[in-house]
Amino acid sequence: MPALVLLGAQWGDEGKGKATDLLGGSVDYVVRYQGGNNAGHTVVVGDQKYALHLLPSGILSPGCTPVIGNGVVVDPSVLFSELNGLNERGVDTSKLLISGNAHIITPYNVTVDKVTERFLGKRKIGTTGRGIGPTYADKINRVGIRVQDLYDESILTQKVEAALDVKNQILTKLYNRRAIAVDQVVEELLTYADRLAPYVADTVLVLNQALEEDKVVLFEGGQGTLLDIDHGTYPFVTSSNPTAGGACTGAGVGPTKISRVIGILKAYTTRVGAGPFPTELFDEDGEALRRIGGEKGVTTGRDRRCGWFDAVIARYATRVNGLTDFFLTKLDVLTGWEEIPVCVAYEIDGKRVEELPYSQSDFHHAKPIYETLPGWSEDITKAKSFSDLPKNAQDYVKALEEMSGAPISAIGVGPGRDETIEINSFI
Repeated sequence: MPALVLLGAQWGDEGKGKATDLLGGSVDYVVRYQGGNNAGHTVVVGDQKYALHLLPSGILSPGCTPVIGNGVVVDPSVLFSELNGLNERGVDTSKLLISGNAHIITPYNVTVDKVTERFLGKRKIGTTGRGIGPTYADKINRVGIRVQDLYDESILTQKVEAALDVKNQILTKLYNRRAIAVDQVVEELLTYADRLAPYVADTVLVLNQALEEDKVVLFEGGQGTLLDIDHGTYPFVTSSNPTAGGACTGAGVGPTKISRVIGILKAYTTRVGAGPFPTELFDEDGEALRRIGGEKGVTTGRDRRCGWFDAVIARYATRVNGLTDFFLTKLDVLTGWEEIPVCVAYEIDGKRVEELPYSQSDFHHAKPIYETLPGWSEDITKAKSFSDLPKNAQDYVKALEEMSGAPISAIGVGPGRDETIEINSFI
């Protein structure tokens, strides 16, 4: 049962799309198991660049079946926009499967997200404003709308009424906004039903049968480990579990069927949105990383905050996910630095701390302790094997591997599909 989980080992935007696409030609199914269109994957195929937000990256690989699992929240308008864009570019999207148990992002979820974030002012979380959090909150509060509800108008109407009964009170009395009409929401949601129908399936059954038939299934996380609702830098996190355990609940596959867990790491560190970031740079180096690395959010368009590699959070990701391998991306971005600092520990209240502190307050006050490694100036984008890399680049990779606690099995040396060095096969 070759089931692999591929997830971000930092704060997201590590290059999961490139890694998934690399494996896409070797796997039978690629499954998004959490998040929604607050995620963003950029995949470069030849001279073509694809920006995906909700769809699994495997949709670009012929022969691979892309799956949106039950743990994902789906905005139908965004889904159809992505499908239309791919169809116009000649990509076959007909094999897509969507879980009937996945939750729908409704118009009122988007409204609540935006007004709540605006109301928080300086205390805002930095959400994408796309209704993700409120949809997961409805799911937990058992007033959520699922894909399957679109096929029973009576149930759909009852559920929308139940959800808006409270939300309209909040919108009108707390935020001074207009109440949202039940009929208007139901009518809009029903317009999506016919087009969604060919994709809707019992994906739990499909995936488990595939594994029983020795098909290769790749589970793709939408955000990074440090954004996990339970294990991330709370409250500056997403509303779901992008860590490895989320693959089991978000796709309906038992943990005993997972054979490998691959963490994606950038050769430096980035973050989008608010929250602590010990190695963040506010100088010319930070600006250079942003410029050379093209660090702009795929979904939000926001500039990413940039900093040096943080081995403390890499070790943490190894631990909470049970990582078996790392895929190191964007090593080429570091070309040209004479010296490259790496955070090996934190200083908190005058003490050296080598593991991620469990206290939110301590993490906010953590100061990075750096070790400096020699850089390289040679172009590495044409490297096809580890031995093709300059010695200092090889040493940098080896040092990160030792500090992070799991083998680095692949290295990205450029944005293209073929600009990857594979050290150990993932399958």
